[in-house]
Amino acid sequence: MGARQPMPEGAAERLARLLQEARSPAEYQRIQWVWLRATLGRNASQMAQALGWQASSVRHVQARYVREGEETLREQPRGGRYHSHLTAEEEEELLAPFLEKAERGEIVIAAPVQQAYENQLGHPVHHSVVYRALHRQGWRKVQPRPQHPKAEAAAQEEFKKASGAGPRGSPAAGRRGPRDPSDV
Repeated sequence: MGARQPMPEGAAERLARLLQEARSPAEYQRIQWVWLRATLGRNASQMAQALGWQASSVRHVQARYVREGEETLREQPRGGRYHSHLTAEEEEELLAPFLEKAERGEIVIAAPVQQAYENQLGHPVHHSVVYRALHRQGWRKVQPRPQHPKAEAAAQEEFKKASGAGPRGSPAAGRRGPRDPSDV
């Protein structure tokens, strides 16, 4: 284990002010760890035991403060797209021509979108990458209702009237209860 790095000049006063401005309990505790070292010279093991944390966590926060300054103690948002192929803007730009096709009423198929995605990246990607990109941009799968291309609505209605079929397909489909013996 190396020697402890000295705290910056005036750190105790600045940290005391930061304790008052803390926006969350986690942020308060990070500042408190460094403030205790600056004012009392406590070591990480003692602080960790008193505050219920691991000594390595306390050391990590203190070392980062000495190395990078006060901003490291502030609350940092977690999460994000760390392993993305394209930024959200690049994805939007890539999908723009396909959006135009969709607005014209054409069917957009995922295979050409995947081909464009792979051409831009220069290497193949799994199809789920493309589907997730489409989902992030607000696309959803909309399919036309299955219907025969030569279907005639008037002929279908005429057939329904002539056959006497109810909404379920047979004349008896709408009945409830036992069959009437006189129907047989």
